[in-house]
Amino acid sequence: MDLKNGSVVTEFILLGFSGQWELRIFFFVTFSLIYSATVLGNVLIMVTVTFSSTLHSPMYFLLGNLSFLDMCLSTVTTPKMITDLLSEHKIISIWGCMTQMFFMHFFGGAEMTLLIAMAFDRYVAICKPLHYRTIMSHRLLSGFMILSWIIGFIHTMSQMVLTVNLPFCGPNVIDNIFCDLPLVIKLACMETYTLELFVIADSGLLSFICFILLLASYIVILITVQQKSLGGLSKALSTLSAHMIVVTLFFGPCIFIYAWPFNSFSGNKVLAVFYTVFTPLLNPIIYTLRNQKMKEAMRKLQFQNVIST
Repeated sequence: MDLKNGSVVTEFILLGFSGQWELRIFFFVTFSLIYSATVLGNVLIMVTVTFSSTLHSPMYFLLGNLSFLDMCLSTVTTPKMITDLLSEHKIISIWGCMTQMFFMHFFGGAEMTLLIAMAFDRYVAICKPLHYRTIMSHRLLSGFMILSWIIGFIHTMSQMVLTVNLPFCGPNVIDNIFCDLPLVIKLACMETYTLELFVIADSGLLSFICFILLLASYIVILITVQQKSLGGLSKALSTLSAHMIVVTLFFGPCIFIYAWPFNSFSGNKVLAVFYTVFTPLLNPIIYTLRNQKMKEAMRKLQFQNVIST
């Protein structure tokens, strides 16, 4: 059914975070600071990777692209959520809602694929160090990037092409901080059971499979490090445990939301905040800013800028 002709709903109402005015002001300040830090941190990483000659390696190339995806994913939802905290009428147009969902799943699917590529990069670096440069060639890196964007596009299009023409003629209230695909589908004025199952299979399985692959890769890396060097095990364990925290915060909410996507769950907003607000900030901190080589490159660029001025 055509959306324009079959729907009387032209906008959705996002309930977001309700409550006392003081609490909303607290959330507004907190999320504004987190989003500003997210944008600043990820832009700083991208600039450093681009202009520092010491960071022109496969790992930092992937980290720079991860920062770009993190910034994009956060920008799709967080600014709207922040402005809604100060608004009594949290309204989003139906096409604004569709656009938000499209880019959320686009950047989310691309980031999941990129995280797999990063895990493969670490596996090759630790388990096959002598062949690292040969395996992680520019051709393979380009292939990883193209594949991540393609999977992200296919992932979002496979769902949005079935969602964009749904008829909406009744309730238009979404109990979340942004347009969430399962909740939007639930508002359609038609039977959507088949589409619900497809969404679970598409987003839920993609998240779960990527999470299992990442977990398996980290286990293989730890086993390899333990066999090669007992001294390096504690360092590898410290690094990979930090990575697993971020990966769990990214994939955990996705898996949970799509495991029980069409039932009422009061913690949905909390999971959504972890997925779209906190994780894009933690990624640059855990993956990049704790890296000594990255910090040295940032200091050198800053020194060069001071000298040039």
